[in-house]
Amino acid sequence: MDGQPHGDQEPKLDRILETVLYVDDLDAAQRFYGEVLGLELDSRKDGIFVFFRLGDGMLLLFRAEAVRAGTSVPAHGAEGPGHACFAMPEAALDRWKARLERFGVAIEHEQAWPRGSRSFYFRDPAGNSLEIASPRIWGMAEARG
Repeated sequence: MDGQPHGDQEPKLDRILETVLYVDDLDAAQRFYGEVLGLELDSRKDGIFVFFRLGDGMLLLFRAEAVRAGTSVPAHGAEGPGHACFAMPEAALDRWKARLERFGVAIEHEQAWPRGSRSFYFRDPAGNSLEIASPRIWGMAEARG
């Protein structure tokens, strides 16, 4: 569906534009997500956030203490580690696992899923649980590589 209303039908949400994780050290987060994961830096505001582009979406990394007050946007934040899953073609999963291991990132868990795919989990420097998986785990088409 194209997200546009048809007749009396409301437009349908069709993707997530932003994913937010909370970190305590923006420098460590920027190094990890930029150098280890190879994400494209979009912007940074010292002491508050670092943002990365992922295709047509954004990964927003905030210092939780900096956004709890809600100055220019409503207050938000979370306690404890969050989770995000990055899409990757099945054929590239082993190469990504090897890349992370070369950077000294421990693979915490590997999972086989009922739809014939698999994923693996690891942590960022703030303790957030990250996963790389083929979209086949949800019955979706393979991601761009």
